[in-house]
Amino acid sequence: MKNINQIKKSRELLMLHCQTHPELQPQDLFKFIYQSSFGCEHMISSSEMVTDYIIEELNRGVKNSCPYIEPLDGDYSRVNLSYLNSGLSVQTLGRLFFLSAKKEPYGENELKNKLNTAKELMSEKLLPFAEADFEKQAEQWKALGYPAVHHSAEYKEKYAPSYRVIANRYIAFLPLFAEIDKRLSEGTLRIAIEGKSASGKTTLGKMLKEIYGCTVFHTDDFFLRPEQRTPERYAEIGGNIDRERFIDEVLIPLSKDETINYRRFDCSEMQLQAPTRIKPEKLTVIEGSYSMHPEFEGYYNFSVFLDISPQFQKERISKRNSPQLAERFFNEWIPLENTYFFATDIKKRCEMCITITPQA
Repeated sequence: MKNINQIKKSRELLMLHCQTHPELQPQDLFKFIYQSSFGCEHMISSSEMVTDYIIEELNRGVKNSCPYIEPLDGDYSRVNLSYLNSGLSVQTLGRLFFLSAKKEPYGENELKNKLNTAKELMSEKLLPFAEADFEKQAEQWKALGYPAVHHSAEYKEKYAPSYRVIANRYIAFLPLFAEIDKRLSEGTLRIAIEGKSASGKTTLGKMLKEIYGCTVFHTDDFFLRPEQRTPERYAEIGGNIDRERFIDEVLIPLSKDETINYRRFDCSEMQLQAPTRIKPEKLTVIEGSYSMHPEFEGYYNFSVFLDISPQFQKERISKRNSPQLAERFFNEWIPLENTYFFATDIKKRCEMCITITPQA
């Protein structure tokens, strides 16, 4: 079933690309197929060189003739340089492009499969090329070892392509990156990442650290100590987080731009670890459930909520955990979270909401 769905998606995207770019030539379709299979693998360079090249291209002028984002047939998308008008910085786009460049070990197999799909569409008269001519050019491309190709002169003249190929794992968060860049241009930024279990809060925190080199704190490091775990405490909204210690050890010194010394609570040992000393960067991220508790809210100047459907949440939790641990999520932790979300209206209080889907 998966292969059938993949073929169906390939057919739809190939036809859509031809419909939205009626002046494209066979080599432009080859380029679409190549980028769908290999991403920007052939463009690996330093992050600084990537950024410099984007600046050079911007100086030559960029037309907004293409959509901001064009999905490719795989794990990548084309992000038009006009997306920079939304607030995304050149440096961040360059960093995303650099981080997206990786070796695709099965890239050539993917390319051949997509090329065969294109040929089938031509035999069905669903693509605007003569089947024999396309086959001839495809054989010439194969003889060269399927190298990266440039856009045709006709395509450049008509569509003035100016884009970077970015991994899809970043695409859903482009509005967030743009907002972060705008706010960082105005000063220090302290951001909370709140959301439902399995929505990807920790993953997003790691992603932001990878892109921005920021400081990241995790609310999971502030679970209650054994002596705090009383019925009265758990009856509080958001009571299963050591709010007092989090405020004293992290949020207060952070608000004063002071070096932070905090102790991580280790659930496996059920005790506090030795202090960790951290000097916050210009961007500081606090991620995790209860990070937007009303007692913490005044310490941030931006917040984002990651939403996820109950079905997809259940799929993720079941896949990542043992049956016993998954049951604790379903019967214990998620009900506590839901009570907290309902009582504090966190989702509406966050400044941005991003819904996580299987494609995100």
